[in-house]
Amino acid sequence: LSIAQLEQLAEELRSELIETVSLHGGHFASSLGATEITLALHYVFESPKDKIVWDVGHQAYIHKMLTGRRQKMHTIRKLGGLSGFPKRSESPFDAFGVGHAGTSISAALGMAEAMEKKGEDGRAIAVIGDGSFTAGMALEAMNHAGALGRRIIVLLNDNDMSISPNVGALSWLFSRAVTSKVPTLARDRFKELYKKGYVPEFVYKTLDRAEEAAQTFVSGASSWVEAFGFRYIGPVDGHNIASVITALEHAKNQNCPVLVHVRTEKGKGFEPAEEDPVRWHATKPFKIVKNAISDIKTTESPRQKPFSTMFGEAMCELADRDDRIIGITAAMATGTGLDIFAKKHPDKFYDVAICEQHAVTYAAGLACEGYRPVCAIYSTFLQRAYDQVIHDVCIQKLPVVFAIDRAGVVGNDGHTHQGTFDIPYLRCIPDIKIMAPKDGRELRDMLYTALSLDVPSAIRFPRGKGISAEPGSQFRMLDVGKAEVLQKGKDVLLIAVGPFVFTALDVALRVRRDFGLTVTVVNARFIKPLDKALLCEEALKHRIVCTIEDGSLIGGFGSALLECFADEGVELFAPLKRFGVQDSFVPHGSQEEQYRMNGYDSDSIYSFIQSCVESRAKAIGA
Repeated sequence: LSIAQLEQLAEELRSELIETVSLHGGHFASSLGATEITLALHYVFESPKDKIVWDVGHQAYIHKMLTGRRQKMHTIRKLGGLSGFPKRSESPFDAFGVGHAGTSISAALGMAEAMEKKGEDGRAIAVIGDGSFTAGMALEAMNHAGALGRRIIVLLNDNDMSISPNVGALSWLFSRAVTSKVPTLARDRFKELYKKGYVPEFVYKTLDRAEEAAQTFVSGASSWVEAFGFRYIGPVDGHNIASVITALEHAKNQNCPVLVHVRTEKGKGFEPAEEDPVRWHATKPFKIVKNAISDIKTTESPRQKPFSTMFGEAMCELADRDDRIIGITAAMATGTGLDIFAKKHPDKFYDVAICEQHAVTYAAGLACEGYRPVCAIYSTFLQRAYDQVIHDVCIQKLPVVFAIDRAGVVGNDGHTHQGTFDIPYLRCIPDIKIMAPKDGRELRDMLYTALSLDVPSAIRFPRGKGISAEPGSQFRMLDVGKAEVLQKGKDVLLIAVGPFVFTALDVALRVRRDFGLTVTVVNARFIKPLDKALLCEEALKHRIVCTIEDGSLIGGFGSALLECFADEGVELFAPLKRFGVQDSFVPHGSQEEQYRMNGYDSDSIYSFIQSCVESRAKAIGA
């Protein structure tokens, strides 16, 4: 295709992407901004022989459309449909499965090294945003790549954003490069002319010294990129296809690591996303009527609010009372609800960029000096800081509170983002207290309680909404390790974690109506420590005992209860039935579909109790 045809194709793809996402939702603004660089990558390189590795993958929708999946885009992020992220099992053009930030350079470097060892002539290209570049893993990979000297290409897509605006010194450095850097392609062309004798030596040396001065202004004595052993090309206008193609072809011909720095605008081509890229990073379906945008409304209870919002509001109220409270997040202020806190208490809020490890140890340092830090991190991302949780917080018994958002299955983002492992990976750590609120009122009380403790604590809450408590309502101190009996019965015991208490109450109502059985429903509240006395006592009173949790069954709350029964010598009438996430990585789909596929929705629990009733009836009849 000619450049003009590529430009026309870019507009067609953008229009199609806008239409697709308006109908089905999905990650949006990043792919709009990466349209031209995606076309240029597939124009210059021969995928899948050349390995294109996308960091995170939010920007890869156009890539999917160009690699045989255009007709399936309406299925994206739906059960059985296309993943919202690159996925190796989905297409040979997806060189590496992604979802978390900072992995692309390491993966691409491994591929480059493998191709070198096998004598293959393919190239490995890491496409990484400036937000992901702040992740320590990305810089570790840059360091190793420079030492190896392999022909890896890093395409830095610089749009001043991750999900929210970027923070930190690296972001500032990239911004200076845009206005200050001498264009690398022009420099290389100038050197070629000098070597061929077309430029006098005194002119070349004069301009070379001028460039050195510019380099010094940008990043000190030498470019930080070149200090890593990389050749720097850029900055390049990422929406000028011809310029991006020229830069990539130049990079392709180098025999060393190369970083191509392109500047793009997140949300390019869709005015609302250009004006508010945070709002349009990912979106639900929406309508476009006469150039006006409106969300497709769904029926919602006025009593419900997102757990993230309720957390942010509670943080504000508690920080009004206690100057020691600090809010920390890793580039997820909006997602965790700490954007609410940041507006009211900017001097107590820290966004440390995509650096979960640093966030946890930074919190530990604050705790050492008497502050009460609250680390708000998604369950799936806290995995990245596991050593810091153990080594820097828990061994020292520092009073850091982990507000674990998106705990449990998360829906359409799929297997890379499921928050199903936090109970197992935290429960085994000595001294930590782990809580799970059933609703907004309990979330407020748990945060209040956690901030009073002198040991590490964690509060896990799901993606989605819960029954809200009015801001300003009184905070209550909870008894640590004490469960709550919500209703008493004599036949069935349902012990639920978090909002699945309401699933248990629904099942209890149906079981009483259909079988005449009465059900005891217990709100666990604390996953660690367990309320051993109450749970053991209640378990011995009931013929059917079940646990319900939104997380991994292996090592989860149900497993903790089995361990408790074994340690306490409790012998049940029938084996404990545990409901939760099976031994699998849960694929994308709605949360309700994920509950059903793992068998812990209301119908599945009801069916189990029904089978127990029928089996007992047969046994009596026999």
